[in-house]
Order: sequence, then structure tokens, then C-alpha cells
Amino acid sequence: MPIYSMTGYASAQTELTSDTANSPALRLGLEIRSVNSRFLDLTFKMPEELRQHEAAMRELVTKHLKRGKVEVRANIESTADTSFAEPTPALLQRLSTLQDVVHAHLPKANGLSVADVLRLATAQSAAPADIGPAVLKLAQTTLTQLSDAREREGARLAQTLRERIGQLRVLATQAAPLVPQLVEQQRLRFLERWREAMALTEGTTLPEAAQDRALTEATSFAIRIDVAEELTRLVSHFDEMDDLLAKGGKAEGVGKRLDFLIQELHREANTLGSKSATMEMTRISVDMKVLIEQLREQVQNIE
Repeated sequence: MPIYSMTGYASAQTELTSDTANSPALRLGLEIRSVNSRFLDLTFKMPEELRQHEAAMRELVTKHLKRGKVEVRANIESTADTSFAEPTPALLQRLSTLQDVVHAHLPKANGLSVADVLRLATAQSAAPADIGPAVLKLAQTTLTQLSDAREREGARLAQTLRERIGQLRVLATQAAPLVPQLVEQQRLRFLERWREAMALTEGTTLPEAAQDRALTEATSFAIRIDVAEELTRLVSHFDEMDDLLAKGGKAEGVGKRLDFLIQELHREANTLGSKSATMEMTRISVDMKVLIEQLREQVQNIE
């Protein structure tokens, strides 16, 4: 299953048909933009004549998208050379009657101008009464395009994540043999100090006691710098991330789970640095944290 990004854009248009011969040709347009967000945050921007379809569109969007800040824009525009609809005789008669009623109660009210009549005629024919199915059909088409765009972006993100995880595995492999080598060097150093102490004391201190102390210090040092457990957990997290990327859409909340694993990786890399006893281990820890931060930036965009 594919990995989906939360970033995407899609737009679509469709021509609207009307039963009224004098109504102008209309075009319905729809745009959907999405960026990353912790939850699904929907915003609708549309003219009032389409507002009644917002609930159905919202339900449709939530079936396709799980996370992201999503903005849906809809508009209706005329495709004719003029944006004014030709008023029908029936409409003109209706407007005249309504104007007489208003003047009967408000004698000082201004009369309708030609511009007012044209505006009212256009508003009346702005959206057909049965536009609902066309809106939902166009929304479905746009959401399909958006999903395709998010899938393409998700594939690029997944490839980047796999490359970074591969680089982290290399660093973990480099760190693994450093600790045993360092422990052995320190053990030899402690034993050398013990021999020097024996030569200075000229037998006044029990050799067994001095040797025990030297070995205790060596053991304490080995425990203090041992990062085998951290490296094991790091490799385990790498494996789990690879598994999530392989499952893709089958893994519920893959983006959130990857984000949690990133936090765990950062914790282990910090511990690796705090236990470092060599410049090489410090370098590995720093390089790991740089790669993990790059992972975090990419994971923030995965749904």
C-alpha cells in the first residue's frame, strides 16, 4: 500500500446545464489544497448558493482524508461573453409587482434600476436547483486527483526516509565495535596503573586489594560507556520504521507512529552521545542526530 503525504493540490471544473433557455451557461469550479497538520482541519470557502451542500462535501472529504489542514474552494461563474443573464418577461413582471408592493408601504423607496434588474436576474440563475449531484460528483473527481498527488509526494517522502534509515544503520554498525575496543584499552590501562602502584608501594599494600580496585574501576568504566542496549533499540526502531513504510496505507496512523519512533530514535542518540568516551563515538552521535532531525522534518508531512 502507498504512503500518502498530507501536502497536495487539485482542481477541477464542470459545465452546468439549466432547464431555463434564457439562463446563461455556468461553470462550477472546485479547488482543494492540503498541508500537514496533526489532525484533520477542514475549511470551506464557497458562495452562499453552494453553502447548503457543505455538509455532504465535508462527509465526502472525511472519507478520503484522515489528517491535514484542508481548504476547499468552490465557485460558480458564467461562461458567456457577458456575466449578466437575460431577464425573462415572467421575471420582469414579478419584479414589477414586488416593486409596487414595496412602494405601497414605503413610498420613498428608490425604484429598481436596470443594473438592479440585471443583477437580480443573474443571481436567480446563478445556481440550478438540482446542482447537488454535480457538486458531489466534481468533489469526488477533485478528491481523486488530490489523493493521486498526495500519493506521488508520499512515494518521494518514503524513498527519502528509507535512505536516511539506511545511513543511520551504517552509523550504528560503525559504533558497535568501538565500545569493546575501548573497554579493552581501558582494562589494560588500569592493569598498567596497578603494576605501577605495586612498584611504588614496595609491598606495603596487599596486591590483591590493589588489583581488585583496578578491576572494579575497569568494570565500572565498562558499564558506564556500554551502549550495546542503545544500539539494539536503535536497530529495532529502524526495523519497525522500515516495516511501517512497507505496509503503507495498511498501517493505521502511519504518520503518527513514525513520529513517535522519531522521538525514540532521538532519545537513544542522545544517550549514545552522553556515554561517549571517544571523539569517534561523539561524531557518530552527532551525525545520527542530524539524520534523525531530517527524518522528523519528512515524517511531519506523512498522513
